[in-house]
Amino acid sequence: MALPYPYLHTVTERFLRYVTIDTQSDPSSDTCPSTEKQKDLGRLLARELRDMGLADAHLDANGYVYATIPATTAKPVPAICFCSHMDTSPDCSGKDVRPQIVRNYQGGDIVLPADPTQVIRAAEHPALAQQIGNDIVTTDGTTLLGADNKAGVAEIMDAARFLIAHPAINHGPIKILFTPDEEIGRGVDKADLARLGATFAYTIDGESAGHIEDETFSADAATVFIRGVSAHPGFAKGRMEHAVKIAARIVERLPRDTCSPETTEGREGFLHVTGLTGGLDAATLSLIVRDFTEQGLKDKEALLGAIIADVMRDFPRSTSRLEIKPQYRNMKEVLDRHPEVTTYAIEAIRRAGLTPVQTSIRGGTDGSRLSFMGLPCPNIFAGEHAFHSRLEWVSVQDMEKAVETIVHLAMIWEERT
Repeated sequence: MALPYPYLHTVTERFLRYVTIDTQSDPSSDTCPSTEKQKDLGRLLARELRDMGLADAHLDANGYVYATIPATTAKPVPAICFCSHMDTSPDCSGKDVRPQIVRNYQGGDIVLPADPTQVIRAAEHPALAQQIGNDIVTTDGTTLLGADNKAGVAEIMDAARFLIAHPAINHGPIKILFTPDEEIGRGVDKADLARLGATFAYTIDGESAGHIEDETFSADAATVFIRGVSAHPGFAKGRMEHAVKIAARIVERLPRDTCSPETTEGREGFLHVTGLTGGLDAATLSLIVRDFTEQGLKDKEALLGAIIADVMRDFPRSTSRLEIKPQYRNMKEVLDRHPEVTTYAIEAIRRAGLTPVQTSIRGGTDGSRLSFMGLPCPNIFAGEHAFHSRLEWVSVQDMEKAVETIVHLAMIWEERT
């Protein structure tokens, strides 16, 4: 459904500016935000929102950006929020990003100019087949791009500009939230939902154009603490029980052909080792547990517990302790109680001229946490691909379709109220 106004998009120009600001988060930091440089982008966004006329736009002390687009209707429309995160992944450098645009992509591999060993291969990135004739944004091959999630940030900013410029478009109150530290699992730790004042929300942080995700993994962290038996290595026979070797034995016993990230797909969950530290006397083994159901989590944690117990039988003087901490839960549990939130998004995608694809995330988003904090929040595409890597890419046309989807979604909430 076309609007009576031309879009005249600014999303690409915004995106190319935002990605040059280093906002990498740091899991080893205990501050909020975890890196002060995330506020550099936050300050810019708050200033741009104020320049658009949003007087309440501001960056708070914890690195969150809040703003409100006032309603243009007298209807009592629920306040909806559009949310994206400003940080980039610690997995790959986000400093000195130098984006390039491959105009009118005609298929084939894309060789990144500063490092020819970095090649976005069409055979490994099947989504490129849908991009013929489009303009593809990549890096020069030395850093990640930051489309995850600065594409979402730029899309929300462009949609805000469009709605403010066209007050004749009827919509309810629209809240904007940009978060720090999503990539290290802390994206909404200090989000002030009372200050935000939204009833429903959408993260703009998905992959292929047209996709909406209303289901995530449920997630726990598992930590195994092992206390071994130390002895002088010259006199250790029959005495030493090496804590790191015990931990390695546990890792070795984990399933090889199932239940790991490299052997699962679709709705299959996994156990995944994320770290092993320690020495002779003590060791700590860290894992994450993922599944779409609560029972699936319990089954995998029971399997881990059984493996630990079996290994420890060979080390009778050593001890172990398994600690499970919940991280987030499948947002579908909440969204199924508010079906209109997803239904309206599907209609908005359709009105933007795309075929909606409803799917699940083999991971989590800020929306997972927000949903269980009382703000039902599915995830809408931003167009980002190959995130957390130097092969990351996004198309200009997909970003523009995300902007149009946001605008239509704001209108649909007003129409259906």
